Amino acid sequence: MAQVTWRASDELVERVRAVAGRAGYSMNEFVTRVLDAATDPAAAGDEAARIRERLERAGLLATTLAQRPAPRPRADPDALRAARRRAGQGTPLADLIANDRE
Repeated sequence: MAQVTWRASDELVERVRAVAGRAGYSMNEFVTRVLDAATDPAAAGDEAARIRERLERAGLLATTLAQRPAPRPRADPDALRAARRRAGQGTPLADLIANDRE
């Protein structure tokens, strides 16, 4: 079993601790259940469904491979090389800043 370190604001940690306690879970068990419900499309049951709905509304629900949009096509390598050459020919940012300050 793996262990994960999580950095969050004190206020968020206290909210999570309070919600977990009201639900009768340890904080570890609650966070594990939330993450499981968010990432396992096979999760079922009223509690998991509520968590998944809230995460989906917040835009945080993990998608399965079937739900993900098709990958964007890769740029043409020759066009990419040409764009890189053109990008290096402009006025350096330092010069633009120096001129604006004068």
